[in-house]
Amino acid sequence: MRRRYMVCYDVSDPGRLRQTYKKMLGFGEHVQYSVFMCDLSEKEKALLEDALQDLLDLRQDRVLIVDVGSSEERRTSRIVVMGSPVNPPSRDPVIV
Repeated sequence: MRRRYMVCYDVSDPGRLRQTYKKMLGFGEHVQYSVFMCDLSEKEKALLEDALQDLLDLRQDRVLIVDVGSSEERRTSRIVVMGSPVNPPSRDPVIV
């Protein structure tokens, strides 16, 4: 089962910040500066955590991975958006 995660990061080095953004594009949808929404399986979440662990300096940088529930539930009430709307990640197939 896939779960929806909000991934927020604070990266102190501009080079690592760019690399983190590019890496995150492979896992979810960019919804706000340094914030991504990701629908991930357990394996994909582990891959994301490994990728970020290898990329970041965790003495200086910080990542929050917040589980907001099952991606199948599609409950929008868990996330309140004020201002321009946020489109949740699509579950369309991706051709690589």
